[in-house]
Amino acid sequence: MAKQSISIGSSANDGTGDPLRTAFTKINANFTELYGSDDDATNFVLEDTSPQLGGNLDINGFNITSTRTNENIRVIPAGTGTVELEANTNVTGNLTATGDIVANGNINLGNSAGDQTKVVGVFEADQLQIDGTTLTSTVTNGSVTITGNGSGGVNVDNLTFNDNTISSASNADINLNPGGTGNIIAGAVTINGTTLSASDSSKITVAEALDVTGAATLGTSVTLATGATVTGILDEDAMGTNSATQLATQQSIKAYADLKAVQSGSTNNTVTTVTGANAFQGEANLTFNGSTLAVTGAATVSTTLGVTGTLTTADITTIGHQTITGTLDVDGIHLEDNNMTTNASNASLVLDANGTGVVNVTSAMTTIGQTVTGTVSVTGQHNVDNLRLDGNVLSATSGGITLTPAAGSTVALGGVATATELHATTGEFVTLRCDALQNDTSNGNITISAQGTGIVAISPQVTLTGSLKQAIHTFVATDAITETEHAGRTLLLGEVGGNALVTLTLPDATGSGATYKFIVTVANTSNYVIVAPDSSNTIGGIMLYLDEDGTAITGYPTVAASDTITLNGGTTGGIVGDYLELVDIATDKWHVRGTMRVGAGTNPATPFSATV
Repeated sequence: MAKQSISIGSSANDGTGDPLRTAFTKINANFTELYGSDDDATNFVLEDTSPQLGGNLDINGFNITSTRTNENIRVIPAGTGTVELEANTNVTGNLTATGDIVANGNINLGNSAGDQTKVVGVFEADQLQIDGTTLTSTVTNGSVTITGNGSGGVNVDNLTFNDNTISSASNADINLNPGGTGNIIAGAVTINGTTLSASDSSKITVAEALDVTGAATLGTSVTLATGATVTGILDEDAMGTNSATQLATQQSIKAYADLKAVQSGSTNNTVTTVTGANAFQGEANLTFNGSTLAVTGAATVSTTLGVTGTLTTADITTIGHQTITGTLDVDGIHLEDNNMTTNASNASLVLDANGTGVVNVTSAMTTIGQTVTGTVSVTGQHNVDNLRLDGNVLSATSGGITLTPAAGSTVALGGVATATELHATTGEFVTLRCDALQNDTSNGNITISAQGTGIVAISPQVTLTGSLKQAIHTFVATDAITETEHAGRTLLLGEVGGNALVTLTLPDATGSGATYKFIVTVANTSNYVIVAPDSSNTIGGIMLYLDEDGTAITGYPTVAASDTITLNGGTTGGIVGDYLELVDIATDKWHVRGTMRVGAGTNPATPFSATV
């Protein structure tokens, strides 16, 4: 049935369109056409015998067909979407997939010999994966099992794998040929080229008879079980039984000993005892009887001679280079590895050259707690702990150098000693035995300084043949006066602006004799104040004043409690050039003297007071 359209008229509400009932009748007919008369959407393909999906694709019954001859049908989802088939899928023709095929049910691919299934990419089935020519298990450390039909086995070209058996076609070889340097490994046994070895250092057991028709080369150690029987052993010189017959060669001796060892069931291939009739003689100058091997005349051992027990010899003369592994004892000398010691208890080891010869040590020599008697000449550098003696130079590789004489002794330096510094690190220089201390550098200074708060004390008298220059210190702000920083210097009162209070506190008087000399270089109308450190320190003395009006020269003494001196730049002095001096004369006692000036129009006043 063709689609029915509803007429809506020429314009809104003009009464020319289909009535409402007619319109809904057409709507119901169109839905019936789409869904079927029984409202079952799955049956529309049964009622419409030629439905058209669009283009060349059609649905006929339960089939999706193409109207174009030999045309492929492709189902292409958008983006990363997939095509999902929920039920079992039967493919009776060729199936080509360019992506992954994932099935939760069975996939039957073809039912005739001509049907083909092509997978471009990786094909996975449960725990099995096929990628190109590689068949692998997708489970870590998983195995791949191929089971033949019935008992026929699995056939690969001319090889058949059936249970635990690998067989080939009739009369055909089976070649196991690993690539490159690969090995053939079966359990603990490895075959590499022509070598058969046990990878776990265990024995390789051949349980049946072993026939070797060609030459067989055995290693250096061949062990036979106790009681083993070996037939066909070479019996040189008809020595099958015990005999005292002389053997012609060393090889004959070895062959006879080996034969006796094998026939007696010995496990170490040695004849443990040869006595009496078993004694034998090699050539003309070598005999063995029991435990004695005797060499008469000259004898040559051309190979390695191994002696596992004690070897006692007479004098031995060796020619060429000798190598001794282990310990060599020569009379009282013991040589082992790189050590040479003496065997005698508490004995000295003496290295003594003959005549005028010397003992030369060409490499570095280390002595530990040893005493060397006599003259030892060292050419080159000689190191003793952190001291280095190289030519005429004694230096330290780390730290300083300490010269410590025995008690009551001295360190004497002959000639002229030149050094950057001379330290007494473990004591003090009690006596400097010279009458001149001078610097041999042209115009060089000599500086004597104490460490920290220490002082340089000179006793009993200092005579100056030149001048003595005092250092200058300028006070520009309030400060503490200290003996170390200010005693003996010229101290300038130089507050920069001349209008800020400067208070200078004296140290505690102890009777040290320290002198502090002050000179005004900047007049200060806000006062320079010199004060004792506490009320127990007092100042005694006098200050002289010159009244510049020409009235008189006035002196002001201190009183018993004076502890403060104030220079105000006016009545109590403090004009540029004014001077005063303080001396530490006793415990808690200071002496003062000085000369001040008072400007015109001003009368002098005492600078002393008790303010502490």
